[in-house]
Amino acid sequence: MTRHNTIVTSAPVSGDCVKVSIIVPFKEDNGYVQECVKYCLSLDYPNFELVLLPDELFTPTDARERVVPTGPVGPAEKRDQAIEISTGEILAFIDDDAYPRSDWLKNAVPLFSESVAAVCGPGVTPPSDGILQKASGVVFSSWLGGGNMTYRYIPGPGREVDDYPSCNFLIRKDVMQALGGFDTHYWPGEDTKLCLDLTKKLGKKILYSPDVFVYHHRRNLFIPHLKQIGRYAVHRGFFVKKFPETSFRLGYFIPTLFTLGLLLGWSSYFINATLFMLYLAAIGLYFIGVCFTAAAAGVHDSDIRLFPLVAGGIIATHILYGLLFVKGLLIRSLEQ
Repeated sequence: MTRHNTIVTSAPVSGDCVKVSIIVPFKEDNGYVQECVKYCLSLDYPNFELVLLPDELFTPTDARERVVPTGPVGPAEKRDQAIEISTGEILAFIDDDAYPRSDWLKNAVPLFSESVAAVCGPGVTPPSDGILQKASGVVFSSWLGGGNMTYRYIPGPGREVDDYPSCNFLIRKDVMQALGGFDTHYWPGEDTKLCLDLTKKLGKKILYSPDVFVYHHRRNLFIPHLKQIGRYAVHRGFFVKKFPETSFRLGYFIPTLFTLGLLLGWSSYFINATLFMLYLAAIGLYFIGVCFTAAAAGVHDSDIRLFPLVAGGIIATHILYGLLFVKGLLIRSLEQ
């Protein structure tokens, strides 16, 4: 198959319209990749290139796509390769199962400054996702399911952050080069190391804006969703020891504390009646919160099927994360 090395540049650089390199790592061509490419090529921004990084070469459908095969390596290694070949002043990382709103770059680029070296925004569940994907999205975006991280999945107030996933992450190329790229030993979690180095070592800022908006397809409940949660939990538990500056935080421990309380709290029946009643009350309040969240999701989407899915998804997510977070705390090293 013919290799395409054409770079898409809608217009020459003029004024403050800096060039952006959109970087999409993936294994092989698929429907999500094609959707991502379609929306990237339709962006309301005059100066960008689109770099696609599959395992093996394939023939793109649009001559403006630049396809660079990487071999069977992980997403972090693919992104590191893209850093070297990209020609933009800003690198815009987006996952292959995500796609941008038309004003993505137009809203993001003006936020960069001498102190703001990276910009990020929410990855919202697309309205076209199936019922099992939407249920997964609610688990992440609800307060009970996502805690204080809901702004990653639905638009929240603008703020500075010190840890953010690379599914919707833009950074100045010179800063990325100064950092030496991603730490490719970790996946998922390579973005945690990058953000830590950016904010702590270089003293630069990462700015979150709700207008830097992409849609991000979810994994189906239950198995694919829980596999993803399990990977996050193990890595975050390990990062509590490895990178405590951004991982040793109460919010990451709450699912474990909940799971331990759920599994061990019943023993209070044999210790103290009042303590046992408090345990039952706490469990009751939790399940009321779960039911309220699930019911609200069903009403919002006018689909009652979401109720049992969201309720079960929240509970299963909390328990699995809580258990595997402990595994991450206990292991000495992570396999790549």
